[in-house]
Amino acid sequence: MALIVQKYGGTSVGTPERIRNVARRVLETQKSGHQVIAVVSAMSGVTDSC
Repeated sequence: MALIVQKYGGTSVGTPERIRNVARRVLETQKSGHQVIAVVSAMSGVTDSC
């Protein structure tokens, strides 16, 4: 078993479907026997909106 860090941000979490895809990837990694840390940054366009 390994500790896997997955980082997602921008367009990777820009729509509900893409967020579901990220969740599937995290679950697949966990189901394969690894511990997972998911780092999620701002959605596309949010950082520059301030």
